[in-house]
Amino acid sequence: MRSRIPVILLACGSFNPTTNMHMRLFELARDHLHQTGRYQVIEGIMSPVSDSYGKQGLVSARHRVAMARLALETSDWIRVDPWESQQDTWTETVKVLRHHYNEALRTFQSKEFTRNKHPMESSTGDSLSCQQPVLPELKLLCGADFLQTFKTPNLWKEEDIKEIVGKFGLVCISRAGSDPSQLIEESELLSKFQHNIFLVREWIQNEVSATQIRSALCRGLSVKYLIPDSVIAYIAQHNVYTAESERSNQGHLLQPLRLQSTAINPLRD
Repeated sequence: MRSRIPVILLACGSFNPTTNMHMRLFELARDHLHQTGRYQVIEGIMSPVSDSYGKQGLVSARHRVAMARLALETSDWIRVDPWESQQDTWTETVKVLRHHYNEALRTFQSKEFTRNKHPMESSTGDSLSCQQPVLPELKLLCGADFLQTFKTPNLWKEEDIKEIVGKFGLVCISRAGSDPSQLIEESELLSKFQHNIFLVREWIQNEVSATQIRSALCRGLSVKYLIPDSVIAYIAQHNVYTAESERSNQGHLLQPLRLQSTAINPLRD
């Protein structure tokens, strides 16, 4: 029997705040990969962006990481990782992927070292433990709108797109009204690596967005059942979202656009 390939799902974003939909993306992606019969999802990672990203309304990473931790208390396989948020400057997505892949390899090699050091102990397990270990894969989890950003002028380097899609791979959750398959077909670059792009249809439509959540909070409206109660309590306790916080970074250009203002977009006609 062939071993399934272990997969780690990584989602990068603002998580401002973490919503129930953010967590649903992980569940949908895991179900899809398991149903292929080829993969076994072993971990999910949320990676909040650093404050230097420069997006309007982006509150402190300290709050965003804390809210994500609270939201994920009910998950036994998804965790928040603060590494990206702790960087002094905005970190390109491909570098975040490299970091977590290297961390996964170190963990894998450490386990293999222990396994080889105590072969008799590992051999007493089930039959799968006797099989040749399979290196883990890391895939970027995203929404369908993420693919659309590849067309944004000066936002992405061509070599980064190639590495993200070609080396790591994407698991893309599509929403109502979106057609990521058409975007892939229209792009020579994405078409070349379409075997490494997994399109997952969201079978229960949910259009909840963090932007809408913040807007409701600033107007004093209830967001119960849209985000976890623990996150709602944290927001109230620390007065995280206000009219003032929504004006932060107003008029600022996103950090990747500032850095890549002279780059040529490989997907633009």
